[in-house]
Amino acid sequence: MAVYGGAMPYEKNTELPDGVQNVLPAHAQTIYREAYNSAFDQYSSPDDRDGDDSREEVAHKVAWSAVKQTYTKGDDDKWHKK
Repeated sequence: MAVYGGAMPYEKNTELPDGVQNVLPAHAQTIYREAYNSAFDQYSSPDDRDGDDSREEVAHKVAWSAVKQTYTKGDDDKWHKK
């Protein structure tokens, strides 16, 4: 397991924040986790990020964006595959 300064990428969906686990279906959680991990690696340097967002903040934004490409939040407040 690679060690990153501070936070580490998520190895399993069960490690995702409650705000992700409690609202997204399993497949969407996997999309989130994979996108987060990729962005966490890609934006490791502050020079690679716009503004003052931390590495983790950028990775979470990228992850939500990836989920929204395949899922949409319905009127029932649940996430559904497009």
